[in-house]
Amino acid sequence: MPEQIMLEVAPREASGTSASRRMRRLEGQVPGIVYGGGEEPVKIALSSRTLAKAMQQPAFFSQVLNLSVDGAGQPAVVRAMQRHPATEKVLHVDFLRVRADQALQIAVPLHFINEDQCEGARAGGLIAHNMIELEISCLPEQLPEYIEVDVAALEVGQSLHLSDVVLPEGVTIVALAQGAGHDASVVTVQAPRGGLGGEEDEEGESEEGETPQEDAE
Repeated sequence: MPEQIMLEVAPREASGTSASRRMRRLEGQVPGIVYGGGEEPVKIALSSRTLAKAMQQPAFFSQVLNLSVDGAGQPAVVRAMQRHPATEKVLHVDFLRVRADQALQIAVPLHFINEDQCEGARAGGLIAHNMIELEISCLPEQLPEYIEVDVAALEVGQSLHLSDVVLPEGVTIVALAQGAGHDASVVTVQAPRGGLGGEEDEEGESEEGETPQEDAE
């Protein structure tokens, strides 16, 4: 588990578009808010440099952070982040308080492993990542930094779905709680254009009459 990221934040009284713009331009601060956890929302400000440095760590968006508000620690996760449409500069950030006894829902990155050993890829297939992150539910202490997806056994035309993902103890997938119809494909091994070694006819159809791309979808 990575070392917990700590952010020094300060309460702020000023609000509104003009005040937020002044904070960003003149004070080098990013406005934000901390809410949830059965407590009142608190408007905050934090250094844009500190935030930028913390964001360089992959775990920033998927781990429980330690917000230091006037010296008091507060566990929280990033819930939303507003960016400038042209510059990608952070304009506002929302933090959600977490409690040790309450499950949280958060997106964590997927790490695909054994791609160089994938049966389908070694046969000439192309690995297509249909997802790069996964929304999960778990208690804060069970939150993984990432979830591994092993593609070694996938062959051409095969997909690995949400229900196939091996999860750490105490972790569930939010989409699957909505029913079997939400068991989406996570990764697929597609046949390359032109097929594998002449197994397609001149019109690009497989022996079963379906194109490899259609079959993969």
